[in-house]
Amino acid sequence: MKVKIDTKEKFHVITIEEPDLPANMTEKFNETLLPFLNKSTKNIIINFCNVEKIDESVANALVTIQQTFYDANSSMVICNIKPEVESYLDEKELLELMNVTPTESEAWDIVQMEEIEREFN
Repeated sequence: MKVKIDTKEKFHVITIEEPDLPANMTEKFNETLLPFLNKSTKNIIINFCNVEKIDESVANALVTIQQTFYDANSSMVICNIKPEVESYLDEKELLELMNVTPTESEAWDIVQMEEIEREFN
């Protein structure tokens, strides 16, 4: 799976550079995303700007991975989902389970707000 990783102070932005995310990529998501939980900066933003199609099994894996991040007191936000992918995820009733924002800057804001919330708990 091709990705571009941009590391910031509080999070990593992972831009998926694949237009199609078929079922056989499910394990690649685990291999790519879960190691971030072992880094000093654990929060991730996944930029879907290039994704045009996603398999339901990959979407389910993302929901599970997101929960793993939150269980580890880390954030995972998905941004820039194309309308056709968003419609598909909504149809499969997965969109409501994901932490999604329209833009990357809004994802930055959510990660930073969640970091502040964790500091107060």
